[in-house]
Amino acid sequence: MPEPLKPAVFQVLLSLAEGDKHGYAVLKDVDAESAGEVKLSTGTLYAVFKRLLAEGLIAECRHRPPMDEDDQRRRYYRITPAGRAVAVAEAERMEKLLAQARGAKLIRKLRPA
Repeated sequence: MPEPLKPAVFQVLLSLAEGDKHGYAVLKDVDAESAGEVKLSTGTLYAVFKRLLAEGLIAECRHRPPMDEDDQRRRYYRITPAGRAVAVAEAERMEKLLAQARGAKLIRKLRPA
């Protein structure tokens, strides 16, 4: 069984699963989606990017927005099929843990929306 992903790594994969983004957009997305619980500095983010690129879980995008909507210094990233599979496996692992916690009455069962 693979090791659980660190929260920062999982949050970056979640952000990129929604679509291609540049680093600053990923930072803002992770902050918003985690309600500020996952704090990423630019140094940490680019270390995560470097690791995920090396593992083939993300890739740098070749297609960019139109020049009038883009800053040429930005690099855009996308999740790869392998990255999506890793994110899905992690989400499923967490889902099983939550089900066990609910079964043990550690947390409440979800109410239908």
